[in-house]
Amino acid sequence: MRRSGGLVGVIVIVWLVIGVVAAAQRGYFSNDRDVSCKTASDTILTVVAGPLNYLGVNPKVKCNVPEPSR
Repeated sequence: MRRSGGLVGVIVIVWLVIGVVAAAQRGYFSNDRDVSCKTASDTILTVVAGPLNYLGVNPKVKCNVPEPSR
């Protein structure tokens, strides 16, 4: 049972590393990018989607954050 848990852990790590590579290729980690709800969410979803990014998945999020009253 322990060996299958280790295998699952390795698969998850490889999946996330592939997602980080895809996010880097899309320029999500560049310094000139503004940090907002949308950009942070797009980056996180791209990392979580992992190899699916190379099958045409391009996750995007639409954030509606309420503005404070004046």
